[in-house]
Amino acid sequence: MSIGFWQIAVVVILVVLLFGRGKISSLMGDVAKGIKSFKKGMSTDGEDDLPKNISENQDSNNQDPNNNNQDPNNKE
Repeated sequence: MSIGFWQIAVVVILVVLLFGRGKISSLMGDVAKGIKSFKKGMSTDGEDDLPKNISENQDSNNQDPNNNNQDPNNKE
């Protein structure tokens, strides 16, 4: 038993009666906006967003320009 044309037509008519044309069209518009936003996000260059090498991140985090590699307990 396969799905026929009339069964699909009845389901479509019921969905339109339950939700209304306005609700369905706004839902489809939202789906289209989401797809466009996804495509735009995928097409932009993400080179600036890529993380640096781990060693570069650790070196930059460990260096404090005000510390000057002095012992904080040393009062000199």
